[in-house]
Amino acid sequence: MGFERRLSLLAATIAATPLALAACTADQRSGAGPAGVRAAAPELALTPADRARDVPISAEVGTTVKGGRVTQVRLTDDKGAQVGAEPREDGSAWVPVAPLQPRRTYTAEVTATGDSGKTTTRRTTFTTTAASTKPEITSNLYFESNQTYGTAMPVTVSFDPPIPKEARADVQRRLFVKTNPPQPGAWSWVSDGSQAYYRAPDFWRPGTTISVRAALEGLPIGKERMGDADRSATSKIGRQVSLEIDNASKQMSVLRDGKLLRRIPVSLGKPSTPTSSGKMVIMAKHQYATFDTRGEPDGGYVVDVEDAQRLTAGGEFIHGAPWSEGDQGSTNVSHGCTNVSAAAADWLMNVTQVGDLVTVRGTEVPLTEGNGWTAWNVSWEEFVRGSALPVPAGLRPAPTQAPHPGAVAGGSPAPAPSAGGR
Repeated sequence: MGFERRLSLLAATIAATPLALAACTADQRSGAGPAGVRAAAPELALTPADRARDVPISAEVGTTVKGGRVTQVRLTDDKGAQVGAEPREDGSAWVPVAPLQPRRTYTAEVTATGDSGKTTTRRTTFTTTAASTKPEITSNLYFESNQTYGTAMPVTVSFDPPIPKEARADVQRRLFVKTNPPQPGAWSWVSDGSQAYYRAPDFWRPGTTISVRAALEGLPIGKERMGDADRSATSKIGRQVSLEIDNASKQMSVLRDGKLLRRIPVSLGKPSTPTSSGKMVIMAKHQYATFDTRGEPDGGYVVDVEDAQRLTAGGEFIHGAPWSEGDQGSTNVSHGCTNVSAAAADWLMNVTQVGDLVTVRGTEVPLTEGNGWTAWNVSWEEFVRGSALPVPAGLRPAPTQAPHPGAVAGGSPAPAPSAGGR
């Protein structure tokens, strides 16, 4: 069941580490306290350092304030054009809305205002590095714009080659997710560093808008590699749908908003090629697909199928299988896929969404970490342990178990199918 996982994501969440401090040139202070006593001006430090050279194009304007808050930031290039930037949630830096250009000079002017109204303004001018010749780490963002996803849809970024453990915090800081209405979540890494997932403790609420940015272009990753691209996407969360597949009964239960819509007989993987048990997410939907397993240990066939929905990177699908309809509901005969009747498969395609949760129980093998989007296959407590950055205090309390897949949670295109099982 060969499937090349090429992943790479983006979204630094709530806790970002402040950039290193450096003194800057211009220092303008104003204001006076009551009764002629001069009020203390805010202390303000910026990065990059003034006159710094060879600054990465992924640079941010780091701001540290004592005795006040940042009230104005202006970033301009060497032609006087203003460069857009947005603040991090913790206020530690302002992030340009697009990567900076190589071998260009930029000036940041930042003003901080104290409680008394007194202000401090500082400037720093820096020059970016030449275009990098280092090899890039290829990233993919599995979240596209203008889509409607299911309530279990994790934001997924994949990396090839995987991100080493010591570099994951730097990468995670450049992965940004915003939700409207707000529903905070956290990032978590697959243990080998090939994927990072973002989700909330519970499923997304239907109607939520999610905006993602993986701002990795020009980001130094370790000593030898660079980030490849800056990707963004905004989409919405649709209705709450989940599928529960029970090997003991050979039945699939289809639920919407926690209510049973239909039961469908299934045939799962035979003992030599079992279906994985665990919590999966529909990764892609195909009206037609070709499974070609020639050259694989348990393969050697080519078959065309209709109404196929991918569940794992390794090639497990739900799909129409008219040849096994006599076995569905009683016997497992597939190569790992979930076989349903042609009519049921067609009906399912009109009910499900990419991002819907699919839970399989009672088969011979567990779902492997990272085999598909496995963000929901662990408890919240275990999920947040995979973050490379501290998890905000409000997200640390962990539920005793993952949410029931049929619960109403107040809840991208995947790579094209390569191999699959019948």
